[in-house]
Amino acid sequence: MKKPSRKNIFRCIIAILLIWYIFCLPRNLFDVPYSTVVTDRNGELLGARIAEDGQWRFPSRKSVPDKLKTCIIEFEDNYYRWHWGVNPLAIGRATIQNIKKGRVVSGGSTITMQTIRLSRGKDRTWYEKIIEMILATRLEFRYSKNEILALYTSHAPYGGNVVGLDAAAWRYFGHDADQLSWAEAATLAVLPNAPSAIHLSKSRDALLKKRNKLLEKLCKNGTIDTLTYELALNEELPDEPLPLPQTAPHLVDYYFASRKGLESVTTIDKSVQTQIEQLLTRWNSEFSRSDIRNLAALVIDVRTNEVVAYCGNVSFADKRAGSQVDIIRSPRSTGSILKPFLYYIMLNEGEILPNTLLPDIPLNINGFAPQNFNLQFEGAVPASQAIARSLNIPTVNMLRQHGVPKFHSFLKQMGLSTLNRTSSHYGLSLILGGGEATLWEVTAAYAQMGRALLGKQRSRTSLLLSKTDNPQILPEIFTPGAVWQTFQSIKEVNRPEEIDWRIIPSMQTIAWKTGTSYGFRDAWAVGVTPRYAVGVWVGNATGEGKPGLVGARTAGPVMFDIFNILPSSQWFDTPYSEFTETVVCKQSGHLKGRFCEDTDTVMVVPNGLRTVACPYHHQVNLTADEKFRVYENCIGQEATIQRNWLTLPPAWEWYYKQHHAEYKTLPPFKIGCGEDTHNPMQFIYPQMNAQVYLPKQLDGSQGQMTFELVHSHSNAVVYWHLDDEYITATEDFHKITILPSEGKHSMTVVDDEGNTLSVTFQCYAN
Repeated sequence: MKKPSRKNIFRCIIAILLIWYIFCLPRNLFDVPYSTVVTDRNGELLGARIAEDGQWRFPSRKSVPDKLKTCIIEFEDNYYRWHWGVNPLAIGRATIQNIKKGRVVSGGSTITMQTIRLSRGKDRTWYEKIIEMILATRLEFRYSKNEILALYTSHAPYGGNVVGLDAAAWRYFGHDADQLSWAEAATLAVLPNAPSAIHLSKSRDALLKKRNKLLEKLCKNGTIDTLTYELALNEELPDEPLPLPQTAPHLVDYYFASRKGLESVTTIDKSVQTQIEQLLTRWNSEFSRSDIRNLAALVIDVRTNEVVAYCGNVSFADKRAGSQVDIIRSPRSTGSILKPFLYYIMLNEGEILPNTLLPDIPLNINGFAPQNFNLQFEGAVPASQAIARSLNIPTVNMLRQHGVPKFHSFLKQMGLSTLNRTSSHYGLSLILGGGEATLWEVTAAYAQMGRALLGKQRSRTSLLLSKTDNPQILPEIFTPGAVWQTFQSIKEVNRPEEIDWRIIPSMQTIAWKTGTSYGFRDAWAVGVTPRYAVGVWVGNATGEGKPGLVGARTAGPVMFDIFNILPSSQWFDTPYSEFTETVVCKQSGHLKGRFCEDTDTVMVVPNGLRTVACPYHHQVNLTADEKFRVYENCIGQEATIQRNWLTLPPAWEWYYKQHHAEYKTLPPFKIGCGEDTHNPMQFIYPQMNAQVYLPKQLDGSQGQMTFELVHSHSNAVVYWHLDDEYITATEDFHKITILPSEGKHSMTVVDDEGNTLSVTFQCYAN
């Protein structure tokens, strides 16, 4: 076999060296952990968390501010723009100086070589110097001069555990690197030269001397004028490292957990964020007097669906109990905050009209007995008032009509991910806070309702918090017509049953709702305008209830204060194309019936035309003095008149007439002129086919069961029979308490006019 020639061997060696040279530079030059950095939409720093190795090292910059660039080149490498990674003249000069002195007094390293040394972290030897020179030339092939300078400043040591330009600018001067003065830039240019020997807390005079010498060079070569030079000399060195900003700290923690070691540019507006944090701090001082310690707020731009302010809690730095909890993402009992969504879906599906009368009477369904906040019953209230005044019993009746499974499914479509149990688990309590939701998802849902009225699109996007987020496109579930009617019902501020105002509310129109969870543990308020959706939560993160923790008295005023900070806007335009005109009964809120006289022409969504006509008005024949009703067989015997009469069910009527003096009960039939087919009695408890559990009392005795009935005639006598066995008689207030045996029973009541009513129930003894 022929031996390879020296020429071929030489070529192979050259090829191998060339290949090695091409691939000698690592793909990732710096394999180090970085701090987690979070900025607002304009790049202003909100906060940061230290890198895993305990260094304040911000992610690499892509450019270097001009002032610092000039200072570094002037101080470190005057020929940086002209050499190819290695400056032979500097190497030669350094070699001669080191030989003469007998020790290393000058390295002759270029900025490119120093960048390589920072990336390798090796001891400074002649061999390492040669490797640095080779890699430096290779680095010049991969990056531009500006990019290499950015790599250098991003990883240069600035004393202590401060690494890189951005961390140094914030730690030493308290502002962004792009805002450096000439004195600050000169300081940062000379610091990496010997950061362990000369820094802010050691050899400050030497550091000041080096800085001023650099400033003098800049003045002499004409980079800065004399006035700038003299002003720079008068700037003092910082005394000690400064703390980093702590704006939106819970949001910074969120990104520390989800995007550790990266820079996140959020949609937050720092100026708005700062104002709201200050406002929450003031309110928290007041709430703390009542031992209410935590407070959170979220602001969403309705037009863009971007988060403008994110205040996860207050007193983050104090580390008080619960202050580290990010309430915005913590599931909390919803209270009444979901009621407008039920009103919306029932309007949209044509199950009610805006002012349909709803029952507001005592309710007990197998032990579930909701109460209104004011502990009163009004018999019947319009649906819009029930939502605006946050009445619990009418709303529970709405949910019974609509169906818990349907509403549960709608809430999940709406984006409430925390409702992870079956609808039967929540039952009717779902509308009163039986489920949990986050301030994030609830406020986002209200914002989506507002977006539906802006008419921007027929699809919705997931809520945006970061500029790098890819919004998820979701089908639109809100229609403008029903949303507009929902907002109309909750935009009124005068709600005396719910609110004891201590502040002047916002002058702009706001659709808003408050909520209070069972046991006064969570207070909510959410409001919407065409510009913003604001959500507020007040309470204790530890779950402690407090008597004064009511949404309308705590979260509500905070919400209005936030709206006063934000730019105001005109109210939504009415979406006329979404409605059709129809005539409704003013008294019942239903579509006009045959016997309705007092009517109004209103706009309703098309599905609203499917609702029933007014079932409460009917025609009656009365004697001339209107004291008695007469049946048809008596009409010819005396003068009569016809009237259209509003008659509510007996239980409704019993409470309704106590609040409505204008309501008139039906006159009785004139003796011999008719038989009343209208039953004047109605059971309040139990409901038909109820299952009743009677627990044992504290003394060990068996619990008893209370029956309650209402009668349209206040002076009626009612006779009670259990399974055909007479028990007792009642007058005025018809309520009895007995101990039935286990099993199925029937309770029958008969009044003194012969009217009869029965209810069956199943009794269980625990």
